Amino acid sequence: MPTPSLDISLNVSGRRVLVLGGSRPARRVIARYVAAGAVVYLAADTFEVPNPQVRPVAWPHSPALWRDLVSAVDLVVVVDVPAEAQPLVAAACAERSVWLTREAAAPVSRPGHVTLVGGGPGDDDLLTVAALTALRGADIVYYDRLGPRALIDEWAPGAELVNVGKLPGHHAVPQVEIERMLVASALSGLTVVRLKGGDPFVFGRGGEEMAACRAAGVPVTVISGVTSAIAVPALAGIPVTHRDVSRLFTVLSGHVPLSEDELAHLVGLGGTIVVLMGVGTLPHLASGLARHGMRADMPIAIIERGFSTQQRTTVADIDTVVRVAGEVGARSPAVLVIGEVVRLAQCDDAAAVAVLANAATLSGQR
Repeated sequence: MPTPSLDISLNVSGRRVLVLGGSRPARRVIARYVAAGAVVYLAADTFEVPNPQVRPVAWPHSPALWRDLVSAVDLVVVVDVPAEAQPLVAAACAERSVWLTREAAAPVSRPGHVTLVGGGPGDDDLLTVAALTALRGADIVYYDRLGPRALIDEWAPGAELVNVGKLPGHHAVPQVEIERMLVASALSGLTVVRLKGGDPFVFGRGGEEMAACRAAGVPVTVISGVTSAIAVPALAGIPVTHRDVSRLFTVLSGHVPLSEDELAHLVGLGGTIVVLMGVGTLPHLASGLARHGMRADMPIAIIERGFSTQQRTTVADIDTVVRVAGEVGARSPAVLVIGEVVRLAQCDDAAAVAVLANAATLSGQR
């Protein structure tokens, strides 16, 4: 049976913390305790990575020396200790009534590792457990503008944080440079996290970054995130599918105007259309869908700044949406939802039955 355990938060600010293990395996532990304000000592046979914020101490080689060493600190953290030394550490801490904990060592092989992490649509609560675990173990984090970042110092304590975010029409750090930075950091032996908004593989250029890592021989894994294509409409009360109304949904990028063939296929598919980054091309999209046969009264929602305190939903139809968007000053970032499911955002439970019945009838008439 597994040994029961209990996580306890401990304020180590100003406390003396002794870390046991090689400087490279212990680098993440050291960074976290330094970031938390502790006075950190490191006992190791070798000091491969000098750290000016860490005070090196000689490795004890007898029970008496262990007792003397632990007496001078408030907490002992075991990271990478030879098997024969472990009972000496435990006995010395028990005798001197000093807190003792164990933490996992960081990887020391080269190259390091890159993890592409989906951070979700911006709400801290939608960051996955796997994402938080990856951030906690990172040496360096490259993060985006639209991903969750308010608490990034807490999620990745002690890690180097690099903002590579992009604004519409302005890429301060070109994509090819981001890929070069990821590879270079990993080749130097670091554990790298690329924190992206939404999901890395939904218009997040995660595929390009994965390919760059693989081409350089860098191990890379992907942690999926909650995509705004589903989560933002849901927060606005719009399901992207609903029985008897919409049995499919299509997600597309509105960054570049669609071709006539693409517009025609969208109308022919039916179901729900979700458009990311589509405010700038909305006039082309609305007129194109109408031109290829979409009903003028097909509802469309513009959901701006999802999961922020300024979130706003504007509902119009294909015939009026361009004018309405101009009147309200709709701006990016926004998610567009086109389809009968949009009507669900405008009714309470009592009215929903009638609305859905009407929507199902209209759907069958297409």
